[in-house]
Amino acid sequence: MKDITTIKTFGALKKSGYQSKSIKVEMRDNLLARLKNNETSFEGIIGFDETVIPEIQTAILSKHNILLLGLRGQAKTRIARTLGELLDEYIPYIEGSELFDDPFHPISWYGIQTMDSLGDKTPIAWLHRDDRYTEKLATPDVTVADLIGDVDPIKAAAQKLSYADERVIHYGLIPRSHRQIFVINELPDLQARIQVALFNILQEKDIQIRGFKLRLPLDIQFVFTANPEDYTNRGSIVTPLKDRIESQILTHYPKTIEISKEITQQEAALDEHQKNSIQVFEIAKDLIEQIAFEARQSEYIDKKSGVSARLTISAYENLVSTAERRMILNKEKSTSIRIIDYIGVLPSITGKIELVYEGELEGPAKVAQLLLGKAIKTIFNQYFPDPEKSKKLKEKNPYQEIINWFAEGNLLNISDKLSQSGYKESLLLIPGLEKITKSVFKKADEDTILFLMELTLHALAEYSLISKNYLDKGFEFKDMLNTLFGNNFTEEDDDDLGFDNRFR
Repeated sequence: MKDITTIKTFGALKKSGYQSKSIKVEMRDNLLARLKNNETSFEGIIGFDETVIPEIQTAILSKHNILLLGLRGQAKTRIARTLGELLDEYIPYIEGSELFDDPFHPISWYGIQTMDSLGDKTPIAWLHRDDRYTEKLATPDVTVADLIGDVDPIKAAAQKLSYADERVIHYGLIPRSHRQIFVINELPDLQARIQVALFNILQEKDIQIRGFKLRLPLDIQFVFTANPEDYTNRGSIVTPLKDRIESQILTHYPKTIEISKEITQQEAALDEHQKNSIQVFEIAKDLIEQIAFEARQSEYIDKKSGVSARLTISAYENLVSTAERRMILNKEKSTSIRIIDYIGVLPSITGKIELVYEGELEGPAKVAQLLLGKAIKTIFNQYFPDPEKSKKLKEKNPYQEIINWFAEGNLLNISDKLSQSGYKESLLLIPGLEKITKSVFKKADEDTILFLMELTLHALAEYSLISKNYLDKGFEFKDMLNTLFGNNFTEEDDDDLGFDNRFR
């Protein structure tokens, strides 16, 4: 088939049988073709197959402008950017037109005059779909001139034009997005008077600039993104504007660990050296995702603000980098993830959570540690016997041997600089720890077993069966009662406190 972009004049374009379409019809036709052929749309968008994507497809089939409503980190902008897949690969426009005039339906002064004077000899250029996407982040300083346009006195003087001449207008972003997808991110951040300027464009399809009686039937697919109005204190979407946006679609966070993990693995920017030299267990990946799930339920974090998917992406990158740093310092060629490496994850959490008053009292670092602790507890309970219930089993308690070892006055320090051999040697000191891990994960390799052994210690600390203290470069595990009362209490002190010999 002949390459259509070789056509260079309007006359040749007509002879080729090319049919001009509005952008919304173009996207509708291309979506219909994809649906009929069972072709995938919105590649890279994970977790919305049964919710958001069908609603977007319905909006496109209805030729609607779209408002994506959702908390931060819910892929709203990414969804908007994938809509370009539904555009034709190339469209023709009048060469030299700043508004990319359709030669069949010119709207600008330049386009109309060129077609009138040259007719079939009008030169044609071609616009690729990658160049048919415009995005603007709404900020309070955005003006009507930025979006719509204004009179340009320099152009008037240079071309000796009257201020009544349409050619003195300098068009803003929206007219320059004619026949394109135009996205405004964080719509509530636009001042109300700026939002009002969008009314005519969405409803009557024309623009107003100063005193000009312009009627430009702009052909634009609008996509807006916003946080829910009950969250943002910076502004809101004025009701008449919201009324003019035909489809409003709610986004959401991943509903399962598996979906969240898939997103993180897709987006995390790891280099090949990290991928090849650092082993990350599936349960370690689950633990990263569980931190975000715990954060979204935490009483310390503002639920209206949300917890972005960027938290787990950054946390995973930091986790791997922490292990890589340890590997390099120990002059090892490879390593595997340890629980202690999650210390490096904490900075990824503190900058991505918005605390309520109670959280501010605790402080972001403390809240991050609490979230990690809760995540460890949740993940541990999915595989191991519940330590809380196991306490009632007395001699049959699978963790009793571990607890007794610490009760005898032993303690364990795990540094973030331990070599692989030192790490293994430290964990194997504790009787019963390897046994319970292997009883649950019978086919796991040695590195996985060591990770799970360390996980078990952290989980027992979360259940207050042993004590865990944060050191400058690691953790210290020891007996809970020694931690609570110190080593200076006598047996008489214990009796006064109501403790019997079982605890000695």
